Amino acid sequence: MERLQKVIAQAGICSRRKAEELILNGKVKVNGKVVNVLGTKVRGDDNITVNGKRIDKEEKIYFVLNKPKGCVCTVKDDKEGRKTVLDYVPSEHRLYPVGRLDYDTSGVLLMTNDGDFTNKMIHPRYHLPKTYEVNIQGILSDDDIRKLRKGFTFEGETYAPAKVFVREKDYSRDRMQLTLTIFEGKNHQVKNMMKALGKEVRRLNRYQFGNVTVDGLRPGECRKLKRHDVKELLKMAEDGAKE
Repeated sequence: MERLQKVIAQAGICSRRKAEELILNGKVKVNGKVVNVLGTKVRGDDNITVNGKRIDKEEKIYFVLNKPKGCVCTVKDDKEGRKTVLDYVPSEHRLYPVGRLDYDTSGVLLMTNDGDFTNKMIHPRYHLPKTYEVNIQGILSDDDIRKLRKGFTFEGETYAPAKVFVREKDYSRDRMQLTLTIFEGKNHQVKNMMKALGKEVRRLNRYQFGNVTVDGLRPGECRKLKRHDVKELLKMAEDGAKE
């Protein structure tokens, strides 16, 4: 069972705050009876009307997008006219991104209409692993690698321990490629971690989110997640919360 105002908001009728106002003003009925108590819980088969109009409870749906570089993680029109992630997913679904990737970052981006799922995917307490392919300018020292693996603090910001695998060192061009797995979701986290170590990120691709990859998807392509993928993500989140 879910709270009535949440069900109304998820159906795309209005925001959750506006839904609360409608409930308090007696504009909402459940199974023919006016409900004006906030927090009232409803079942999936309840008949809900708002201002006399029945709402259709939205089916929960989940996609993974291989986000290309050069598009914005927003559900609104970009003020600069740039492409958004909504340009790459089916328009008949009211999807929004789970977290965000920077404009110039590519890779795994989950898209859904499930707010509870989104919260579990991005909230720090769930420690979901996110793996990135990172190309940087400069060569990390052994001490830098140890810092990444043990966690460190820089300019008041603490970064939790990460998994690091060095893929290639190119001393002739002073460049390095590595695979980095983090268990947090801070804004610009990978770029800021590299910046803290005096290195600049040249290319950043999120290869994996939890158990989901974009294998078989070209940049800009998406696919619907299978039920077992979603269940596994939620299980990983639950297990992460226990750690």
